[in-house]
Amino acid sequence: MTERFASAIELVNEYAELEKQMADPGIHADASNARKLGRRYAQLGPVVAGYRKWKQSVEDLIAAKELAEVEPEFAAEIPALEAAESANAEILEELLLPRDPNDDRDVIMEIKAGAGGDESALFAGDLLRMYMRYAEKQGWKTEVIDVTESDLGGYKDISIAVKSKGTPAPGQSPYAKLKFEGGVHRVQRVPETESQGRIHTSAAGVLVLPEAEEVDVELNMNDVRVDVYRSSGPGGQSVNTTDSAVRLTHVPTGIVVSCQNEKSQLQNKESALRILRARLLADAQEKADAAAAAERKSQVRTVDRSERIRTYNFPENRLSDHRVNYKANNLDAVLNGELDSVIQSLLDADKAAKLAGN
Repeated sequence: MTERFASAIELVNEYAELEKQMADPGIHADASNARKLGRRYAQLGPVVAGYRKWKQSVEDLIAAKELAEVEPEFAAEIPALEAAESANAEILEELLLPRDPNDDRDVIMEIKAGAGGDESALFAGDLLRMYMRYAEKQGWKTEVIDVTESDLGGYKDISIAVKSKGTPAPGQSPYAKLKFEGGVHRVQRVPETESQGRIHTSAAGVLVLPEAEEVDVELNMNDVRVDVYRSSGPGGQSVNTTDSAVRLTHVPTGIVVSCQNEKSQLQNKESALRILRARLLADAQEKADAAAAAERKSQVRTVDRSERIRTYNFPENRLSDHRVNYKANNLDAVLNGELDSVIQSLLDADKAAKLAGN
């Protein structure tokens, strides 16, 4: 019995050790470490519960078989107990699937207008509202970090932070839910400026980054070039008259981040550092994943962030996700934040790919 789920036993032991550590009042003197332990403890909870349930079903089955040798009437219970053990084992196998190490994190999301000019910028605004409303329905907090507006009211580029309140249950954090939203989103609709009623196709890009804490990324400021300049944007009062915009260049990786949303140069620098840390964490994770993939015999990536992932067809009120062949004729509801079924289809496909790869 113990050999089958040896990895689960290791996690049960880790869970017990974490329980001891968290009971020590001194551990909470370091808030960052306490949060890290709390996240891991919450992450292991379902695995421990699943293991205990499976173990109990095995023990019940063994007991029934032993009793059946003495009292034959107990044999009637064995088929149901075997089915329960098999079902609990299947659940435990799913719980033991490799987890994304960033699944408990908050998110920094960047939405950028792409091909399509002003219409693309307006669509970027639609995507922003969609994600903001979805976040609101999830009980998450959102914060605009940086924004460059377009002349017609959309966005050329906008970065937002999406944060959970408290410690979310496993699989319920912003990154766990939103990580497959990154990619090129295409829209097909008739622009308000189109007098002939022709359907116009444009696109916007979405980038989803796990938000990094300072302890997650070793950032040497000697590797960062800081440039300041005057903010640009629509005319009027929104244009700063001082050099408050900040551009950070991480020389070793070439990653560049610019922020101009705040009036203070210091605030813009802090916002840019948040985005830079998140990008560095994502960059390190991608390199680690690439190295690990080279050593694995095969791994199916059902969800590829680099491809055109989704089409929003307004005339037919249809949304299509091209990665998992998901289609639904409720585009109006989706754009109002009703993303649950879309996101669940991606999570289900990812789980199926992991199970197939085991």
